[in-house]
Amino acid sequence: MKFRLIPALLILLVIVVTVRLGFWQRDRAHQKEALEAHISQFESAPAQTLSNTPLALKDIEFHRVKARGSFVADKVVYLDNRPYNDQPGFYVVMPFKLADGGYVLVNRGWLPRNMNNRETIAPYSTPQGEIQIEGIARADATRAFELGQGGSAEHQLIRQNLDTAAYAAETGLPLQAFVIQQLSDDGDKLVRDWPAPDNGVERNYGYMFQWWGMAAAALVFGLYAARRAGRKAPVSGV
Repeated sequence: MKFRLIPALLILLVIVVTVRLGFWQRDRAHQKEALEAHISQFESAPAQTLSNTPLALKDIEFHRVKARGSFVADKVVYLDNRPYNDQPGFYVVMPFKLADGGYVLVNRGWLPRNMNNRETIAPYSTPQGEIQIEGIARADATRAFELGQGGSAEHQLIRQNLDTAAYAAETGLPLQAFVIQQLSDDGDKLVRDWPAPDNGVERNYGYMFQWWGMAAAALVFGLYAARRAGRKAPVSGV
């Protein structure tokens, strides 16, 4: 009996764990779906006007915002390996000096790569003087995979990624804790066909069914093993 009890407990443990993991993935999917609904609500709401008052990322992320000020063109950073329609290019990220003080980083849009010389930036224009821009507050200007620090070292014009806090320390600019993903057009020849955020809801549901499938398989195997053990058990004499 001892040798039958241990396998039974192991199978039961597998079923309990895999069922629980399936429910955890389901809950994660529901949380992401709720976030998607909030994002849609935020993006369709009237734009909030930015000022020099610092805002926490959690209070402004995914909200539509607008800001008046001027671009600081001499502190631009180009984020490498940002393809658009299978064409390599950059994101143009530039500080924006707010009219009433303070700064915010702006992901202005996409620029194609010069295929003959990767260090050459294609021409684009930057509005001069005070303008108003509108966009979506995001945690960063998107992130691309890199090994180690890669092209994100300080003082490089072309980088792989850009951390807002680190860039604020590098430049000495009092930046807001978020980046504006610009939507408004100012005739600068940059592409702003931003990809929709992918939060991986489908993957969570896929993992959920995988875990529950494993639980079902463990149950079937346990029942099969118990049936075979029952058939092999000796019959007591009368």
